Amino acid sequence: MADFPQAYADLECCDVTTTGRRSGRPHRIEIWFAVGGDAIYLISGNGESADWYRNLVADAAVTVDLGGETRSGLARVVTDADERRQMGEVLGAKYSSWQGDSSIGLTRDAWCFEVPLVAIDRWSSAG
Repeated sequence: MADFPQAYADLECCDVTTTGRRSGRPHRIEIWFAVGGDAIYLISGNGESADWYRNLVADAAVTVDLGGETRSGLARVVTDADERRQMGEVLGAKYSSWQGDSSIGLTRDAWCFEVPLVAIDRWSSAG
């Protein structure tokens, strides 16, 4: 079995399924990610108002599909400034051609270093 998630670090996107905080139904998104150690990191470009972000804050249990491999994990909001900066740099390097999204007022610098960052780890096989 490949080392999860490191074996898939070069993929562009992963799929993350959260549980709807009001509906209780699965909510699946495709999203950019980076790998750091045994965790994957996701940036919420829409800030704390993004549905997927609000869902995982309410229920940290998520499912991740990465390279055809599906695992369950636990999400946490990154609050450590050093971890935030380090992974912002990793994500910025991975998606170096992306320069921000003016339609939502999101600069590249804010995406890399200011908006919420989530780590997912503590992996187990998805049921």
